[in-house]
Order: sequence, then structure tokens, then C-alpha cells
Amino acid sequence: MTLADRLRAALESPHEAAMLPGDHFDFDPGISGHPAAVLVAVTDSADPGVILTQRNEALRRHPGQVAFPGGRIDPEDDGPVAAALREAEEEIALPRAAVDVIGLAERYRTITGYDVTPVLGVVPPGLVLVPAEAEVASVFEVPLSFLLDAANHRHNTVEYLGRERRYYEIMWGERRIWGATAAMIVNLSRRLQWTA
Repeated sequence: MTLADRLRAALESPHEAAMLPGDHFDFDPGISGHPAAVLVAVTDSADPGVILTQRNEALRRHPGQVAFPGGRIDPEDDGPVAAALREAEEEIALPRAAVDVIGLAERYRTITGYDVTPVLGVVPPGLVLVPAEAEVASVFEVPLSFLLDAANHRHNTVEYLGRERRYYEIMWGERRIWGATAAMIVNLSRRLQWTA
């Protein structure tokens, strides 16, 4: 069974895991947020990895944070898959044709009001990825097995606007994966119930 087959079967299988719906403390699921999508690109190798980006420090929003390639769904995009593929091509020069789209994971509402749909896809190993300097400082890969291991998901709290906010954090060497990106990884871990 190929990596794509294994991921597809895991994504489509029934589950009872509790998903994290969003990180905004007065999040109302009845009110739609701004539609967005990210690409969770898994490399098809002996030790599959997930492609992540480190955002440029000069950005106004979320400078220096680790993120999946992705962004807002534009009116000309044909849904979240098209948006995620377009954004990945713009941000890290990942060719759309190189992605075998597996499916969609649970949407996640960010504190900034975006409804983010993770698009899971498999890509060949060894792609030459070039960060768009205006947005992305670097591109790196983390083993899928490490990200899906619940033992690596640290739960933390912080006071935000006078209220306690809970969030997840995953440390990969010196890189800190936290906030919405970590929460989406936690959801994928719970949803897939699968290890590489």
C-alpha cells in the first residue's frame, strides 16, 4: 500500500476523537469566518516528512512563526484545494501538478477570524522549493511520525486580553510550532490515528 493509500484510508476511517474547533475564546461556530486553506504536504519517502515554512520576520502578521503554506481563499479559487495549491506555489514554488491531493481535514477557526481548511497531499521527495522572500524566510521538513506523536504535543496557557488562552506547542529542534499550526497538527494526529 502506498503512502497516499495509507493516508487516504486513515483520513476516511471513522473516528471518535475530539477535534479542536478553534483558538478564539468567544468562537461561535454559527458565524462564518474568512475562508482560508493550507497545504499539509507529506513527502513520499521512507521516512515521510511534512513541509513547513518559517514566516519572514518583517511581516506585519505572525512574523517569524512556523506555518503551513497557505492563505485566504480568493474569489477566483475553485475552493480550498485550489487555494492551498496556489498559495504553496506562490510561497515556496511547489508545483501544483506535483501534489497528489488526499482530502480535506477538519476546518479550524483562528484567533484572527479565518476558517482554515487543511488540504492533505502527498508530494515526491527531493523537490527544489524556493521561498518567496517577501513572505517566507525558510522551508523545512519535519518527520510525519514526530508530528503525529501526541507525546510531542505540549499544552500551554497564556493570559490574553484578560482571559486564559490554551494552545499547543511542538518543538522541533530550535523551531517552535505553536498556535493554529500546532492545533491543526494535533487535529490531524487525532483524526488520522496513524503513524508513519
